[in-house]
Amino acid sequence: MVWFTVETTYGEDRDKLAESRPRHRAYLQALVEQGKVGAAGPWVDDSAGFAIYHVEDRAELDKLLDEDPYTIDGVAASRRINEWKLVLGSVGAG
Repeated sequence: MVWFTVETTYGEDRDKLAESRPRHRAYLQALVEQGKVGAAGPWVDDSAGFAIYHVEDRAELDKLLDEDPYTIDGVAASRRINEWKLVLGSVGAG
């Protein structure tokens, strides 16, 4: 299993973001319950969101991101993805 951090920058359309957000959060909640997401949430200024994924490999991460309502609805303007080495603490996925 591999850890990834994902920062998703939102597009300019705030109405589209507000409309998509409940489906996005329900999607991530299901991934939390499956142990694939350890933590997630938006930045305080609501310009982007951040999530920590615990998945088999990059291919699984890409599949999950492709199925995310923020991708499907065109809310995600860009994503910054990094493979992460968890050294201290925990984030709930496992």
